[in-house]
Amino acid sequence: MNYPPSVRRLIESLRQLPSIGPRSAERLALHILRADPALAENLAASVSGARRTVRPCECCGFYAEAPRCEICAAADREAGVVCVVEQPADVVNFEKSGAFKGRYHVLGGSLSPLDDIGPEELNIAKLLARVRDEQLREVVIALNTDVKGETTTLYLARELRQLGVKVTRLATGISIGTSLEYADSVTLSHALGGRKEV
Repeated sequence: MNYPPSVRRLIESLRQLPSIGPRSAERLALHILRADPALAENLAASVSGARRTVRPCECCGFYAEAPRCEICAAADREAGVVCVVEQPADVVNFEKSGAFKGRYHVLGGSLSPLDDIGPEELNIAKLLARVRDEQLREVVIALNTDVKGETTTLYLARELRQLGVKVTRLATGISIGTSLEYADSVTLSHALGGRKEV
Protein backbone atom coordinates (compact mmCIF):
# COMPACT_ATOMS: atom_id res chain seq x y z
CA MET A 1 0.00 0.00 0.00
CA ASN A 2 1.31 3.40 -0.94
CA TYR A 3 1.02 6.67 0.99
CA PRO A 4 -1.88 9.05 0.34
CA PRO A 5 -1.27 11.63 -2.43
CA SER A 6 -0.56 14.49 0.00
CA VAL A 7 2.16 12.46 1.74
CA ARG A 8 3.68 11.47 -1.59
CA ARG A 9 3.76 15.15 -2.60
CA LEU A 10 5.48 16.04 0.69
CA ILE A 11 8.10 13.31 0.17
CA GLU A 12 8.68 14.45 -3.42
CA SER A 13 9.04 18.07 -2.28
CA LEU A 14 11.60 17.10 0.36
CA ARG A 15 13.56 15.13 -2.24
CA GLN A 16 14.15 18.39 -4.12
CA LEU A 17 16.46 19.54 -1.31
CA PRO A 18 20.20 18.90 -1.71
CA SER A 19 21.57 15.73 -0.10
CA ILE A 20 18.08 14.33 0.57
CA GLY A 21 17.53 10.95 -1.04
CA PRO A 22 14.28 8.97 -1.23
CA ARG A 23 14.66 7.29 2.19
CA SER A 24 15.67 10.51 3.96
CA ALA A 25 12.74 12.36 2.38
CA GLU A 26 10.36 9.64 3.51
CA ARG A 27 11.74 9.68 7.08
CA LEU A 28 11.47 13.48 7.25
CA ALA A 29 7.91 13.45 5.91
CA LEU A 30 6.82 10.81 8.41
CA HIS A 31 8.48 12.73 11.25
CA ILE A 32 6.59 15.88 10.27
CA LEU A 33 3.32 13.93 10.22
CA ARG A 34 3.95 12.36 13.65
CA ALA A 35 5.24 15.52 15.34
CA ASP A 36 3.21 18.20 17.07
CA PRO A 37 1.30 20.21 14.42
CA ALA A 38 3.14 23.33 15.61
CA LEU A 39 6.38 21.92 14.16
CA ALA A 40 4.94 21.78 10.64
CA GLU A 41 3.38 25.23 11.01
CA ASN A 42 6.65 26.76 12.28
CA LEU A 43 8.61 25.07 9.53
CA ALA A 44 6.24 26.32 6.83
CA ALA A 45 6.21 29.84 8.31
CA SER A 46 10.03 29.91 8.54
CA VAL A 47 10.47 28.82 4.93
CA SER A 48 7.85 31.26 3.70
CA GLY A 49 9.22 34.12 5.80
CA ALA A 50 12.82 33.59 4.68
CA ARG A 51 11.80 33.42 1.01
CA ARG A 52 9.76 36.61 1.40
CA THR A 53 12.33 38.73 3.30
CA VAL A 54 15.82 37.53 2.33
CA ARG A 55 17.39 39.01 -0.79
CA PRO A 56 20.94 39.52 -2.08
CA CYS A 57 22.77 42.48 -0.58
CA GLU A 58 22.83 45.28 -3.14
CA CYS A 59 26.54 45.81 -2.48
CA CYS A 60 28.13 42.36 -2.07
CA GLY A 61 25.51 39.73 -2.96
CA PHE A 62 25.41 38.05 0.49
CA TYR A 63 22.07 37.36 2.18
CA ALA A 64 20.29 40.43 3.54
CA GLU A 65 16.92 41.46 4.90
CA ALA A 66 17.63 45.13 4.18
CA PRO A 67 19.20 46.68 1.08
CA ARG A 68 22.65 46.05 2.61
CA CYS A 69 23.73 43.01 4.61
CA GLU A 70 24.99 43.33 8.19
CA ILE A 71 28.62 42.96 7.09
CA CYS A 72 28.46 45.77 4.49
CA ALA A 73 26.59 47.98 6.96
CA ALA A 74 29.08 47.41 9.81
CA ALA A 75 31.33 50.42 10.44
CA ASP A 76 34.07 48.33 12.07
CA ARG A 77 34.94 46.29 8.96
CA GLU A 78 38.12 47.04 7.00
CA ALA A 79 36.65 48.90 4.03
CA GLY A 80 39.68 48.75 1.73
CA VAL A 81 39.86 44.95 1.48
CA VAL A 82 37.29 42.71 -0.21
CA CYS A 83 37.28 38.90 -0.23
CA VAL A 84 35.72 37.41 -3.38
CA VAL A 85 33.84 34.11 -2.91
CA GLU A 86 31.62 31.98 -5.12
CA GLN A 87 28.55 31.49 -2.91
CA PRO A 88 26.95 33.12 0.17
CA ALA A 89 27.75 30.01 2.26
CA ASP A 90 31.46 30.76 1.74
CA VAL A 91 31.00 34.09 3.56
CA VAL A 92 29.62 32.22 6.58
CA ASN A 93 32.64 29.87 6.58
CA PHE A 94 35.06 32.81 6.61
CA GLU A 95 33.10 34.59 9.32
CA LYS A 96 33.24 31.46 11.51
CA SER A 97 37.04 31.47 11.19
CA GLY A 98 37.19 35.03 12.57
CA ALA A 99 40.33 35.63 10.48
CA PHE A 100 38.96 38.12 7.95
CA LYS A 101 37.88 41.62 8.99
CA GLY A 102 37.21 43.15 5.58
CA ARG A 103 34.13 42.94 3.39
CA TYR A 104 33.01 40.34 0.86
CA HIS A 105 31.84 40.02 -2.70
CA VAL A 106 29.77 37.01 -3.82
CA LEU A 107 30.15 36.08 -7.50
CA GLY A 108 27.22 33.66 -7.57
CA GLY A 109 29.29 30.87 -9.12
CA SER A 110 32.37 30.47 -11.29
CA LEU A 111 33.16 30.71 -14.98
CA SER A 112 32.15 27.61 -16.91
CA PRO A 113 32.06 27.94 -20.70
CA LEU A 114 30.69 24.39 -21.06
CA ASP A 115 27.69 25.41 -18.95
CA ASP A 116 27.31 28.77 -20.76
CA ILE A 117 28.41 30.69 -17.65
CA GLY A 118 30.54 33.62 -18.71
CA PRO A 119 31.49 36.88 -16.94
CA GLU A 120 28.07 38.38 -17.74
CA GLU A 121 26.26 35.66 -15.77
CA LEU A 122 28.30 36.34 -12.62
CA ASN A 123 28.56 39.31 -10.29
CA ILE A 124 31.87 40.41 -11.86
CA ALA A 125 30.88 43.80 -13.31
CA LYS A 126 29.70 44.94 -9.87
CA LEU A 127 33.04 43.81 -8.35
CA LEU A 128 35.00 45.87 -10.89
CA ALA A 129 32.75 48.86 -10.19
CA ARG A 130 33.35 48.44 -6.44
CA VAL A 131 37.11 48.49 -6.98
CA ARG A 132 36.80 51.81 -8.84
CA ASP A 133 34.10 53.43 -6.69
CA GLU A 134 35.31 52.33 -3.25
CA GLN A 135 39.00 52.73 -4.10
CA LEU A 136 39.84 49.30 -2.75
CA ARG A 137 43.49 48.58 -2.03
CA GLU A 138 43.29 44.76 -2.01
CA VAL A 139 41.03 42.06 -3.44
CA VAL A 140 41.46 38.58 -1.94
CA ILE A 141 40.31 35.89 -4.38
CA ALA A 142 38.98 32.97 -2.31
CA LEU A 143 37.42 30.67 -4.88
CA ASN A 144 37.25 26.90 -4.95
CA THR A 145 40.44 25.27 -6.18
CA ASP A 146 38.81 23.18 -8.89
CA VAL A 147 39.22 23.89 -12.62
CA LYS A 148 36.31 26.37 -12.72
CA GLY A 149 37.60 28.21 -9.66
CA GLU A 150 41.13 28.42 -11.07
CA THR A 151 39.82 29.69 -14.41
CA THR A 152 37.75 32.34 -12.63
CA THR A 153 40.71 33.33 -10.44
CA LEU A 154 42.96 33.89 -13.46
CA TYR A 155 40.26 35.89 -15.26
CA LEU A 156 39.59 38.08 -12.20
CA ALA A 157 43.29 38.64 -11.53
CA ARG A 158 43.81 39.91 -15.08
CA GLU A 159 40.78 42.24 -14.94
CA LEU A 160 41.59 43.55 -11.45
CA ARG A 161 45.27 44.21 -12.15
CA GLN A 162 44.21 46.56 -14.95
CA LEU A 163 42.48 48.67 -12.29
CA GLY A 164 45.68 48.96 -10.24
CA VAL A 165 44.44 47.09 -7.17
CA LYS A 166 46.54 44.54 -5.27
CA VAL A 167 45.22 41.04 -6.03
CA THR A 168 45.91 38.17 -3.64
CA ARG A 169 44.61 34.63 -3.31
CA LEU A 170 44.38 32.12 -0.53
CA ALA A 171 47.59 30.36 0.38
CA THR A 172 48.00 26.62 0.37
CA GLY A 173 46.19 24.73 3.07
CA ILE A 174 43.01 24.12 1.14
CA SER A 175 43.33 20.95 -0.87
CA ILE A 176 43.23 21.22 -4.65
CA GLY A 177 39.90 20.09 -6.06
CA THR A 178 37.92 20.62 -2.87
CA SER A 179 35.10 23.01 -2.07
CA LEU A 180 35.39 25.78 0.55
CA GLU A 181 32.27 24.50 2.29
CA TYR A 182 34.31 21.50 3.56
CA ALA A 183 37.21 23.55 4.93
CA ASP A 184 37.36 24.00 8.69
CA SER A 185 37.89 27.39 10.33
CA VAL A 186 41.53 26.71 11.27
CA THR A 187 42.43 25.82 7.67
CA LEU A 188 40.66 28.95 6.39
CA SER A 189 42.43 31.07 8.99
CA HIS A 190 45.88 29.78 7.92
CA ALA A 191 45.02 30.12 4.24
CA LEU A 192 44.00 33.75 4.71
CA GLY A 193 47.09 34.52 6.81
CA GLY A 194 49.43 33.19 4.11
CA ARG A 195 47.74 34.64 1.03
CA LYS A 196 49.99 35.79 -1.83
CA GLU A 197 49.70 38.21 -4.68
CA VAL A 198 48.44 36.67 -7.94
